[in-house]
Amino acid sequence: MKPRDYDLDAFWMPFTANRQFKSAPRILTSAKDMHFMTEDGRKVLDGTAGLWCVNAGHCRPKITAAIQKQAGELDYGPIFQMGHPGPFQVAERLKQMLPGDLDYSFFTNSGSESVDTALKIALAYHRARGDGQRRYLIGRERGYHGANFGGISVGGIPANRKAFGNLLSTVDHLPHTHNLEHNSYSRGQPEWGAHLADDLETRIVALHDASNIAAVIVEPLAGSTGVLVPPKGYLERLRAICDKHGILLIFDEVITGFGRLGSPFGAELFGVVPDIICLAKGITNGTVPMGAVVVRKPVYDALMNAAPENTIELFHGYTYSGHPLACAAALASLDVFKEEKLFDRAAELAPYFQDAVHSLAELPHVADVRNLGLVAGIELESIPGKPTSRAFDVFLRCLEKGVLIRTTGDIIALSPPLIISKAQIDELVGTIAGVLRDTAR
Repeated sequence: MKPRDYDLDAFWMPFTANRQFKSAPRILTSAKDMHFMTEDGRKVLDGTAGLWCVNAGHCRPKITAAIQKQAGELDYGPIFQMGHPGPFQVAERLKQMLPGDLDYSFFTNSGSESVDTALKIALAYHRARGDGQRRYLIGRERGYHGANFGGISVGGIPANRKAFGNLLSTVDHLPHTHNLEHNSYSRGQPEWGAHLADDLETRIVALHDASNIAAVIVEPLAGSTGVLVPPKGYLERLRAICDKHGILLIFDEVITGFGRLGSPFGAELFGVVPDIICLAKGITNGTVPMGAVVVRKPVYDALMNAAPENTIELFHGYTYSGHPLACAAALASLDVFKEEKLFDRAAELAPYFQDAVHSLAELPHVADVRNLGLVAGIELESIPGKPTSRAFDVFLRCLEKGVLIRTTGDIIALSPPLIISKAQIDELVGTIAGVLRDTAR
């Protein structure tokens, strides 16, 4: 292995056990299509699309060329009181792709920023309509909505919240939908659990009163917490209750957007159109940071019409909103998705992927397998007194064998690029199976 020409100490790594990592580094140096290359020259199959984002595979020539070309023409353009073609073009493409009247895009740089932007838009919307008392934001237990203060407030993962004291005060949470007694080993959407949406009306509306609630935010499929697939009818019930009480419904589709579930967006797959949708990750195939918040026409019109003529309608934005390189990457990525019919490909591969991951069900220490589209969660039995250690051991052993998986707690999460082949699905799942057998000896 070539000696490193850099030191590991100064970089404080996110969501990483820094001391453990730096004692035994796992360094990637290049990537192409379905594989990474490590610093010691090993080829590693990407079973996670990077971090849920490289939907078209790595280093695709069309996307790379678009970024290079844009960097030589317009490297940066201010987006406050000025403009450049990129964000207008991406917004029009998203308008064509998204269901219903989700027509107006506000650009960010990440999923975390998209969520906080969506929450601010929801509050501003109600204020613009004379309902400024609607301040409550409703999330869900085990939800992940990024790492900023708004996102961790409506999020429901305790480890992401506990170190930071009091967060947003007007927040409440729906119960999560995961129940091994009722919906373990579900193939696709579980039959049990739609009634859990009723908690929004029977408990939260009853407690806070609908007149004080601004929005509900959920992931259509909860990814980072360990792949929690929505029960049949659950999202439809949330939509109906929100409509009944004038509450905005926000979908966080940072993970589920751009083909992950075998449909362009979860909203389309589930037949539920939210008022606001949060996007990121796959929008640029992971190449350049970018996010988007897309709102329905009534939300946009309320904010436009409430502000006096020639004044700023929403005092919010980022220096890099709609960055030229990000827009070039997004346009090229959307072209690749369309030209190669990758969303259709994901839908066609989904049954094969489902059968493959469920073949793990009878292996040692497997407590549940669940899936939808090209995403799956394999829940392992925790070692008493050592939570997360079993799955992390599987992660390390798979990496040694040339396969990258992701773990969250004691759950293995799989989300391969949409270009994966059946043979590579076999390799991915077969490697996990071999490791699970080895760890039981």
